[in-house]
Amino acid sequence: MKKIYNRALAFYNTIKSKIAFYPAVMSVFGFLFALFMILMERDGISRKLIEVFPLIVVEDGDTALNVLSTCIGGLISLMVFSFSMVMLLLSQASSNFSPRLLPGLISNKKHQLILGFYLATIIYNIFTLFSIETSEKKFTLPGFSILIGVLLTIICLSAFIFFIHNISQSIQINNIMDGIYDKASRKMEMLIKIENENSSTPINAFPDSKDWHSYKSPKTGYFQNLAVKNITKICEEQNTKIHITVPKGLFVLKNIAILKSEKSLDEDAVKSIFQNLNFARGEYIEDNYVLSFKQITEIALKAMSPGINDPGTAINAIDYLTELFALRLQKNDSGVLVDDNKASIRIAIVNFSELLYYVMSALRTYCKHDPIVVQKLLWMLSYLKQQPSENDSYQEAIEEEIGILLKDANFDSKVDQKKVVALGKSLANGSFDGME
Repeated sequence: MKKIYNRALAFYNTIKSKIAFYPAVMSVFGFLFALFMILMERDGISRKLIEVFPLIVVEDGDTALNVLSTCIGGLISLMVFSFSMVMLLLSQASSNFSPRLLPGLISNKKHQLILGFYLATIIYNIFTLFSIETSEKKFTLPGFSILIGVLLTIICLSAFIFFIHNISQSIQINNIMDGIYDKASRKMEMLIKIENENSSTPINAFPDSKDWHSYKSPKTGYFQNLAVKNITKICEEQNTKIHITVPKGLFVLKNIAILKSEKSLDEDAVKSIFQNLNFARGEYIEDNYVLSFKQITEIALKAMSPGINDPGTAINAIDYLTELFALRLQKNDSGVLVDDNKASIRIAIVNFSELLYYVMSALRTYCKHDPIVVQKLLWMLSYLKQQPSENDSYQEAIEEEIGILLKDANFDSKVDQKKVVALGKSLANGSFDGME
């Protein structure tokens, strides 16, 4: 039962990011609501409404047909325009910022819910239209259903105004980076909280897996997530520990050894473990916070490209990276997953030094000729150096990156070169005066 639940949860997490997910679900509700109202009309709900509020009920069949036909045609045009706006948003984000941002923008629930409400209202009005006959008397017309259809159409018009406002905000790069930061910070804070709750568990005593039994992956795709409780239970049943040798977010090829077990496992046990590993064709920050560093770094690199030439955006991106790295300093690099005070699983992770090198190597390549951006990077590294961290190696990695950045920085102006060197020395002494 747990395996079925895990698969269903993994499937839901995959499809909910698709742009058509909520519209499809809401269209089904629109259809069911239309059928429900048809049944209510057979029970005479419109007759009762006419007796209480006769002015709000349509009394003529031709008028009812014209009203609903107008609502349907207008909503279809509105929905087509709204979908076009979403496609324009995705196109601009891909060309101006980074194609890696598209999954996050597509999974915007506000856009999906509004488009889904359009579609549900259209379907409701269509099926209500089918139930109207112009020859019927006013007491037999589905007056209440028609009234609801008109009210839903008015709500759609109000939702369209909100949609235009929201999509104009969504295309702004600061809001995009703010959304990425919020998702990543929530994910890291949750991981840090879990580590603190299990601080009494001896995770450093996890054995070396060099000589363990290896098992190959039966699937291809990005390693997204794993069901810790299910795998822990399998480890208890088999009296073993396992080591997943690839970090989350890495693209795994079929028949590549990614799983190690302290003891030999039978085919069924191996199959059960892999069934609790989630592989997908896309990457999501909710599953892997490292993706947020990649996305914000790519935004900075795109901004520094000759075609865009927007160092202001690059500086804003570095500000967000500074906050994310400061939060990452509070997390350890053990990769041991603890469940119910049991450390049975270790997963390979992108440690702090590797993550810092990945970001800095890319930024150095494209930003080393801009003195303002280089100064901003030095400020970021110096700020991180002064923050408390889980490991002394974190500080060593930061100092190493400061030295490499000062060595690689190369400007045409000697004045810029002197200013950057002076700033590097002042920051090394713990002073931020050079940024004033």
